[in-house]
Amino acid sequence: MNILICDDEKEIVDAIGIYLKNEGHEIYKGYNGIDALRIIEEDDIHLIIMDIMMPKMDGLIATMKIREFKNIPVIMLSAKSEDTDKIMGLNMGADDYITKPFNPLELIARVDSQLRRYTKLGSIEEKENMFQTGGLIVEDDDKKVTVDGEEVRLTPVQYKILKLLIENKGNVFSIDKIYEKVWNETAYNPENTVAVHIRKIREKIEINPKEPKYLKVVWGIGYKIEKI
Repeated sequence: MNILICDDEKEIVDAIGIYLKNEGHEIYKGYNGIDALRIIEEDDIHLIIMDIMMPKMDGLIATMKIREFKNIPVIMLSAKSEDTDKIMGLNMGADDYITKPFNPLELIARVDSQLRRYTKLGSIEEKENMFQTGGLIVEDDDKKVTVDGEEVRLTPVQYKILKLLIENKGNVFSIDKIYEKVWNETAYNPENTVAVHIRKIREKIEINPKEPKYLKVVWGIGYKIEKI
């Protein structure tokens, strides 16, 4: 697999490169977010290891830009261990996070895990009744929902709401419209009913329900599933 390592500390890039070369991977090296974007456009990269704090363009902004046109796994690196940094990285589109200094074996394990998920999901042909955004997949024939390969159990109503939104990903649905589509009746003060179900769905599909990656609120309008 082709792996891009991007960190402004050359020693770290070289060290990670040695570990991953020994695992049989092809290594590409960058030292800031601009390098990362250029390499991804020029080469077929399967996974990125990205530092957060870098000159010219940091890893958070680079990841956000990458997510506009690529869905390859991104593992964030940082010398910081605060939860806010982890949450920010994940919300920008990162798939995993590891704090410096790290155990090389742990990094290799995380790389292998993300590559397995990526190749597994990437090999799935999107069927007529299968809907996907990022690692979130709804298979309507089996009424099955998975997030990063892990099955999620939803109630029938929660499933109907999620299916409505993901099969129209990127489109915003008002609370009234969600209620009418899912409950098949005219909406009458449905705000609390819909909000409770949305909260429950987020608790099941999001890493951090308060900072959702998939199920977003558009203030004053309604809800949508993000295109990733």
